[in-house]
Amino acid sequence: MRAVIQRVRSAGVSVDGNKVGSIGAGMLVLLAAAADDGPDQVKWMAEKLCGLRIYSDEAGKMNLSLTQIGGEMLVVSQFTLYGDCRKGKRPSYTGAAPPEHAKPLYHEFIQTVRDKGITVQEGVFGAMMLVELMNDGPVTLIVDSP
Repeated sequence: MRAVIQRVRSAGVSVDGNKVGSIGAGMLVLLAAAADDGPDQVKWMAEKLCGLRIYSDEAGKMNLSLTQIGGEMLVVSQFTLYGDCRKGKRPSYTGAAPPEHAKPLYHEFIQTVRDKGITVQEGVFGAMMLVELMNDGPVTLIVDSP
């Protein structure tokens, strides 16, 4: 799995002009599954993102996790994270999982994070979405599962 995460003060996602998810302070996660991903990668990614220490403590150091600050998570599916731009001008998406494989992993990731007590909002898998956010920091990271 691959995630681009952003520490946000707020974020939202809309489909066809309708807001389908929004959060306050927390983490925006753009999430993609690779063709060979499975439950082990889902579990690893959920553990990593919920425990990632990217929020400031009282001394101003990035030392707290999403769980520790009581933050929310907005998860948006984005297969284009596996776009390979090394050859030619058009990205190749052969590394991305096909929708019938990726969709259950996307929902499993969301449920695993919810099971950790985190409030999760989500986009609509496979839809054209508009994402808006207020990046806090800015802090943006790319996380790949093993």
